[in-house]
Amino acid sequence: MVSFYHTAVVAATAFQGAQAWGVLGHATVAYIAQNYLANETVAWAQGILGDDSDSYLAGIASWADQYRATTAGKWSAPLHFIDAEDNPPSSCNVDYERDCGSKGCSISAIANYTQRPLHDEAYEVGGNDIKVTFDGYPDNLHADWDTYIPQKKVGGSKLTDAQSWANALVAEIESGALKGQAAGWIAGDDVSNPIGSATKWASDANAYVCSVVMPGGAAALQQGDLYPDYYNSVIGTVELQIAKGGYRLGNWLNNIYNNKVAKRSVDAALPDLSGRDLLPADRPLSRAKLAREAMGEKCCNHSH
Repeated sequence: MVSFYHTAVVAATAFQGAQAWGVLGHATVAYIAQNYLANETVAWAQGILGDDSDSYLAGIASWADQYRATTAGKWSAPLHFIDAEDNPPSSCNVDYERDCGSKGCSISAIANYTQRPLHDEAYEVGGNDIKVTFDGYPDNLHADWDTYIPQKKVGGSKLTDAQSWANALVAEIESGALKGQAAGWIAGDDVSNPIGSATKWASDANAYVCSVVMPGGAAALQQGDLYPDYYNSVIGTVELQIAKGGYRLGNWLNNIYNNKVAKRSVDAALPDLSGRDLLPADRPLSRAKLAREAMGEKCCNHSH
């Protein structure tokens, strides 16, 4: 029997890599979340992680990516995305029963990797097959959204860069342009309904594929350099989604503590955190699923 303590360790560490960006984005989301944790949740998380530093969540924010790259963690790769089989840029939507494969997905993994638009999209394997140029360098659209666009905004990828970016976004949430929006980001979030909550987050991010990521289709993105015009058109959405991810993560961890930890007084087993017990019924592999399988079930064609 898996102990509650051991399960809590896995849950806490997995949630730090739950917002589907590169190293900078992950750490920034974690720093934002730290600002919104209740004192009891902070003590719980720090105790589990054995870290009472100012970066107790941010320091392990890319754990899920690192684990995925190991032999032992290879199985977890499908849990980093959901391939929404929609039709961007004309139609963007997420259907859990349709889109989550038999090996699991981000929603079945319970809120893992749902804030980034291209981690919630099947088109061209989440943008991995859309070859583009950004700031003079050839890469792919997925890599730009994961890593290069955030780094262009901040100027680096160190923890200090993430902390500075997080501080700026927290200021926007507390007293700036995002103040009136934050309550809506967590409205209806319910740890007793993780599939419903995670589907809502994924649908929110997926909508930006049509409206922001590729409103003119993939071909339009392959004409010239994406910097500065495309960058300027999307960076506001990147910052918005980073802010949402951190605010939601803080609220989710508080709710996990209040509803799942504080009320438990026995060492007992919890449901499978991979979400395998929540998978939809098997369906024949679609064209999108076959394309993902050909990639070896990876979510990205680049390093985080």
